Amino acid sequence: MKEKLSTLVLAAPLAIITLTGCSMSDQNSDETKFAGTSTTKDASDALLKVSSGIYDLIGVKGKASDGSTGVQECPGKDPKKYFQIFHPWSLRPASASDVEKAMKNLRAELPKHGWKIVEYGPDTSKNKNINLTADNDEKKAGVNVVQMLKDNPPMLSLTVVSGCYKVPDGQKVQYF
Repeated sequence: MKEKLSTLVLAAPLAIITLTGCSMSDQNSDETKFAGTSTTKDASDALLKVSSGIYDLIGVKGKASDGSTGVQECPGKDPKKYFQIFHPWSLRPASASDVEKAMKNLRAELPKHGWKIVEYGPDTSKNKNINLTADNDEKKAGVNVVQMLKDNPPMLSLTVVSGCYKVPDGQKVQYF
């Protein structure tokens, strides 16, 4: 179990880099989209609601991990004033067919709820895991979902990441 968790933790930065690249940006900029002014706690609470909404779209029962949110620097911004929130978590449905069904549900349902799928297909790993990356401009968030059918047990690995927030004047970014 610790090995799987560490794999997810190590995979999270890659997913976050993917999500904070051009797909979370204005068309003519490499900058991460501005999500507004917020404390890290309020931004974390907001991203947990986004993750919960994604969980609802999965449409299959399973065991979700208790992944907590984290705070990271915004690329190219003052780390004392700007931050992003990320939330890595996983879902282990009862069967491999439920993992496939969950991914199909997400691919169909995310666009109906304001998400734009910007990438879908197998990765370059030996397992050729299916990856889905989607952005939601209204929520100023992105999600990367990896369908891991060959894991034991099979699962979905998700990382949800916010756009770039600025802390209110007079406050500091709280990293956790």
